[in-house]
Amino acid sequence: MSHTTLEKPTTTTEATEPADPARLLRRRPGAPLARRLALGAALAALALLLLAVLAPGLLTSASPVDTHPVEALTPPGAAHWFGTDQLGRDLLARVLYGARPSLLLGLGATAFAITGGTALGLAAALGGRWADQVLMRLADVLLALPPILLALLAVTVLGTGSLNVMLAIAIAFVPGYARIVRAETLVVRRSGYVEAAVGLGLPRPLLIVRHVLPNAVGPMLVLATVGFGTALIAAAGLSFLGLGPQPPSPEWGAMLSQGRRFLATAWWIGVFPGAAITATALVVNVLGRRAQARFTRRTDA
Repeated sequence: MSHTTLEKPTTTTEATEPADPARLLRRRPGAPLARRLALGAALAALALLLLAVLAPGLLTSASPVDTHPVEALTPPGAAHWFGTDQLGRDLLARVLYGARPSLLLGLGATAFAITGGTALGLAAALGGRWADQVLMRLADVLLALPPILLALLAVTVLGTGSLNVMLAIAIAFVPGYARIVRAETLVVRRSGYVEAAVGLGLPRPLLIVRHVLPNAVGPMLVLATVGFGTALIAAAGLSFLGLGPQPPSPEWGAMLSQGRRFLATAWWIGVFPGAAITATALVVNVLGRRAQARFTRRTDA
């Protein structure tokens, strides 16, 4: 007596559909735990950064500007956790007190870039065909240049100083934000509720402020959290070149520039400010990617 083995037929979809890496990652047992741990570590680091910005005196009792030539170039130890620089200043205090000017440079540059990008994006989307063509071609020209080179050109014209560094970096990032706002505005402008508001006779300025602007700027604000890390690195780069806050004010980019001369004899002078820049950019990018993923899931739902 013959036996027949029944096998489950293989559908075409199962045989040919490629594996989704993101789906496989979600199915991995350790993936959610790893993401939660990374998010928790990023939030803890962000809390420490905010404390260093708002009240650095709670984290250290040393002065960031007082010099002690006798203790110059002291390596990290119990007395000075991050060591001292060439003038005997406590490096931990300078890194903590340098968080405020360093983060303000990146935050100010991002705020200026968002403001300018919003204005240009709205003008391009709502100003008619000619305004759209002129502004977007100008944005294409600016986007063709590397952001750091464009910031260097702008700071050469504007001059040195914290405010000019913010404006220079903002000029380099305005075209990207302008394109995002323009694309979102074009979508919102064709939506049903905007057409209904126009049909009801709502004035154009009120229509833009109440309906177009909030819906067009929302996605850009999420992306700006990721762009803040790039702006922070660009600000540190300009300060590294001596174009930002001037000594003896503690600032991470300027401290990194001073430490490069002592890498062979006192590595800690440049390593700890550089680690602070890297860690801050990483924390902001982790939180920004998380916010971007949540926003994408909300809009897709």
